[in-house]
This record gives sequence, C-alpha cells and structure tokens, in this order.
Amino acid sequence: MAEKSGRNKSIDELTAEIAQSRERVRRDLRGLHYELDFPAKFRRSFREQTLSWLTTAAAVGALIALAPMRKKKIYVDSKGGRKSQKKLVETGFALAVLKIAANMVRPVIVEFLKNRLTGFAGQSRRKT
Repeated sequence: MAEKSGRNKSIDELTAEIAQSRERVRRDLRGLHYELDFPAKFRRSFREQTLSWLTTAAAVGALIALAPMRKKKIYVDSKGGRKSQKKLVETGFALAVLKIAANMVRPVIVEFLKNRLTGFAGQSRRKT
C-alpha cells in the first residue's frame, strides 16, 4: 500500500541529530553571551592595558576642564537693541496706564461686590 520513502530515518538517527543541533545552539549561545558581555570585556581590557586607559581618561578629563576656557565672540546688531528698547518703553507705558485704570475702577468693583454679597446673605437668612 504505502511505500516507505528513502528520506525516513530511524528514531536513533533523529535523536542523535536533535542532540547535535541542541549542542550547536548551546555553543552558539555561549559564544553570543561571551561577545555581548561588555562589562567583562572592559574589565579584561583595563587589566591588560591599564596604562592606555589611564592616559585616555586623563586626556579626556583635561579636554573637559580646558574646554570652557575658550572665549566666544558675540556679535550684537545695534538696530536690534533699539527695537527691544522701544518695546520695553511701550510695555512700561501700557502697564502704567493699566495700573491707573485699575486704581480708578477698584472702588466701583468693591462697592458692587459688597452690595451683591450683602443682598445674597440677606436673602438666604429670610428663606430659613
């Protein structure tokens, strides 16, 4: 009825092939873990090349310490200063006008609120 193909392997052969495949995967994972273990690589490199690491660290530290000592040149446009001065004067003038207006309107607002609150308080006492 059904013919056996030549591709069928015995159970022992398949088991051996699976074991070999697992061993290859295990070996590859160990190699990957070794390659990606950066802290261990840095420690090993520092132990083997201590002088190079210390020299590099000193050079980087010196660069960081000396970098702010350079002076930067700043160019200022004289027209821009006039514009900002004009805006500052306009803002000051607007604030002064607003303060005067607020001082003039304050008594009217206080009186209005006082009348409303006393009227509200009187109505609530009558209802109870």
